[in-house]
Amino acid sequence: MEDYNKVIESLGVRYIKAKNLVLQQPFTVRNSYDVGNNLILLHKGRLSFGEEEQLVEEGEMLFIPGGRATKVTYGEPSSKSITNDDLITNKDKFFHSNSDLDLIGDAEESHSFVSFEAKVFDSVNFFASLDVPAFLITGNSKLANLVIKVVEESLQELPGRERLITIYTENIVVEIVRYILKNKMFVEQLATNSTYFKDPRLIDLFNYIKENIGGDLSNKVLSGVANVSEDYVGQYFKMLTGINPQDYIEYQRMERAVFLLRTTKKSIRDIGKEVGYKDTAYFCRRFKMMFGIPAGKMRRRESAMNI
Repeated sequence: MEDYNKVIESLGVRYIKAKNLVLQQPFTVRNSYDVGNNLILLHKGRLSFGEEEQLVEEGEMLFIPGGRATKVTYGEPSSKSITNDDLITNKDKFFHSNSDLDLIGDAEESHSFVSFEAKVFDSVNFFASLDVPAFLITGNSKLANLVIKVVEESLQELPGRERLITIYTENIVVEIVRYILKNKMFVEQLATNSTYFKDPRLIDLFNYIKENIGGDLSNKVLSGVANVSEDYVGQYFKMLTGINPQDYIEYQRMERAVFLLRTTKKSIRDIGKEVGYKDTAYFCRRFKMMFGIPAGKMRRRESAMNI
């Protein structure tokens, strides 16, 4: 339990967005994907996920870890099947964004969601590092109420709005971790994550990678940071984290690129260089391979997602 407390205490949580959406037409998105973690609370209607089309009952929640592509069906099954790229580009055809506080939870075929980051030592995406699929959360009215509170605050320009959203989002993360522990889910993955706290050299590596994301992060450089041999550093990193260091570095670089695409007007070429890619064409190929859409479309993602 002490290790789990350390995990929770180490998590840096950042709210991304929250909305109450009303379904316009039934559809299936074959590869629903987002960099942020998404917690979806179904108010009324039908929602299912995964290849086996597991049902989410009204009042239950679907949690989709960031970086995890998941098949999701909104409404009754239909022949309308789209990609995540299609959804981003044409979301207003499928959802209406509700801003009426009185209608939250009452509209037919509606759900609320909160999107957020949760990083260990502000470096490692916690839920993504568990490498777990989307899962159902049941019988947790406290968590459901937190989702509604975040959505309500996001719709109002009241004093203390940002502070409350931050507090509620942090509470959401704690409740999700508690739910996982209480239901003994992903025990092996959680045990692996606890190793983050058993060797300070790993924390040094996380911090170095974060601070030098656009620089030389070869195994030779990493071996000097961790004070282990170049031949051993890859094995050492994977032993403690379950992931190859170069795969981890690429994910961090791409996540930084997404942030820059969303928040700056820098060119794709400059962003690629800033996160460590000298070859723009290679950066664009790797970006599309990882996220399923071109970098240019990701840049338009925020405006397209805000209905």
